[in-house]
Amino acid sequence: MADLDWLRPELLTLAFCWRLQRRDGVVLGFTSHDRDLTRDGLCYRASPGMMPSAISQQAGLGVDTMDVAGALTSAAIREDDLCAGRWDGAKLWLSVIDWTQPDGEALTLSRGELGDVAVRDGRFTVELRGPMTLLEQPVVELTSPECRAELGDARCRVDPARLGVLTRVRAVSDADELTVAAVPGLPLGYGRLRWLGGKNAGLESAILSANGTQLVLREPPPFEMVPGDWIELVAGCDKRRATCRDTYGNVAHFRGEPDLPGNDLLTRYPGA
Repeated sequence: MADLDWLRPELLTLAFCWRLQRRDGVVLGFTSHDRDLTRDGLCYRASPGMMPSAISQQAGLGVDTMDVAGALTSAAIREDDLCAGRWDGAKLWLSVIDWTQPDGEALTLSRGELGDVAVRDGRFTVELRGPMTLLEQPVVELTSPECRAELGDARCRVDPARLGVLTRVRAVSDADELTVAAVPGLPLGYGRLRWLGGKNAGLESAILSANGTQLVLREPPPFEMVPGDWIELVAGCDKRRATCRDTYGNVAHFRGEPDLPGNDLLTRYPGA
């Protein structure tokens, strides 16, 4: 890192900057300064209510976490968006800059993904999970009778271009039941519905069952479904070998071990 001369004077002109990027591509910037700042083409809105908890950095491999708190504003971070999950897994970069030179070099304090969100009395608190949280994930996969790949990913190798179709909501019969305009032969069991329009835009809903153009969702979406909303239907897979073979013709890339005996073999009654 280059020498940060602006950290040496007795009178410092520092400002915290938060850069938030949601999974749907929305990017927001906030600063603790009393005026908006523009850096790298992004306007960081003055938000004195945004504040991080105590920040500590260590040289070891311990998992660092931090809480970020702030006030809910209708123009930026809204309570309904937090509760709907639009901010789940969003990426965050926290840095400090010299507000007299916003485009100068920044000192990165922390980065990671947003975790658990709590909302109370018009304020929110969210946990920031740093890069070291990746060390808590298992390195080697466990064996399983079901496929461990996700339909359409690099390990599954089924062409994702043929797994989705754009359509509209034709009618809504219940909070979790709807009729769509067209379903061109996609196996939608265990599939997903991506909302492209309306109040649920940017969110996903899991499909419980499909009967022709009638769909039943595993749970109602956060906001009311409205006929005419654009949606994308994405095919699903129950991760069984028979489905991989018969439905997708992809058994050569099946990532499971259905014939491998499990721990229950030791508890079976002799001769059963």
